Amino acid sequence: MTNRHNQPTSLRNFRHASLLVVEDNKDHWFLIKMALEQSLPEVEPMWAANREEALQYLNSCLLNGTDLPKLILLDLYLPKREDGWELLQEIKDQSSSFKQVPVVVLSYSNAQEDITESYFHGSTSYVTKPADAQAWMEYTQKLRTYWWETVTLPSDRYMT
Repeated sequence: MTNRHNQPTSLRNFRHASLLVVEDNKDHWFLIKMALEQSLPEVEPMWAANREEALQYLNSCLLNGTDLPKLILLDLYLPKREDGWELLQEIKDQSSSFKQVPVVVLSYSNAQEDITESYFHGSTSYVTKPADAQAWMEYTQKLRTYWWETVTLPSDRYMT
């Protein structure tokens, strides 16, 4: 797949690429980071442990003139699901400078209420968290294939 500048989408998607993981469990973060580093070595994984850290990081990108992350993986329960939804709403608000960044909600919950509510609040997709290291490796490989090699992500110049 190529874009209008005849550059393969995947090459453009990897340019200045970072991914923000919002996860309150440090052990889960290390597992996710390990899987991302193996499946997406071209992408810099960033970690925020809570809503405040996530917003601080996103705002610092704007203030410092650095690129926003190409994708956000958001744990729904931070530790309560209301915390995840509140952050999701702030990111996806019409007046937000971050609203164009895709947000994948991650949760161990497969409750229809959580899934429906996440989409209602603006998530791009909802994924039930993998259960172990091998499943995380498989998930991050699919993440690479879909988000970096298949879809066209917003251009860097429109991200800030």
